[in-house]
Amino acid sequence: MSDILERIIEVKRQEIELAQQNVPMSALLDEVDARDDLRDFVGALRKKITAGRAAVIAEIKKASPSKGVIREHFVPAEIAVSYQQHGAACLSVLTDAQFFQGNATYLRQARAACQLPVLRKDFMVDSYQVFEASAMGADCILLIAAALETEHMQELEELAHSLGLAVLVEVHNGDELEQALTLKTPLIGINNRNLRTFEVTLDTTIGLLDRIPANRIVVTESGILSREDVSLVRSHGVQSFLVGEAFMRADVPGVALAEMFN
Repeated sequence: MSDILERIIEVKRQEIELAQQNVPMSALLDEVDARDDLRDFVGALRKKITAGRAAVIAEIKKASPSKGVIREHFVPAEIAVSYQQHGAACLSVLTDAQFFQGNATYLRQARAACQLPVLRKDFMVDSYQVFEASAMGADCILLIAAALETEHMQELEELAHSLGLAVLVEVHNGDELEQALTLKTPLIGINNRNLRTFEVTLDTTIGLLDRIPANRIVVTESGILSREDVSLVRSHGVQSFLVGEAFMRADVPGVALAEMFN
């Protein structure tokens, strides 16, 4: 685990402890049990791919640890509508507060403004967060292989699936991919950013493709900044993308999405 990831996980565990004091599990379960509005995250991606189009998970992100504030004018509902109007398959919303200036409220606002399925983008290390994700309206959670032991990752996936949530498992290298392939989810995210050096190369995705079974959906993450990047990765058979920063820096995020993918 990289130093930055280790620090984030340490803070995350402290946040979970505090959250459990403020909102006990019993209260979360009441909210989860009351849900009747789940959206099909995997199905939304497959629908785009079947139609021969790129399946874009468009991210709503205010800031990052390495870049600071990315978008000053930050209205999640407005961004969500823009993404839906311009062809996104799904949304990804950052809910980590300390490192990404995210918030659960942003996810609720974005989801309420559109009909797209939503990924809760956060550092999931505890079952409490899975229930929390469902309670806030997420349709999918992220599991980062670099942050979790294989067995723990499998347990969190099983819990998510029992609640009707999809799972995107994220890897950075071959060893993590081997872990990820023990999960049942079809969604394999390949993050092109090196967690230690922060260098980004699309070769990370391309280099792992021959080790991934055909029944999985590869989602390339980080480093998709231009139509040329999209063309390169699509030429290798990858049809699903998670893109945030390039859209967040644009005046109208949805227009940037359309220009990059259409």
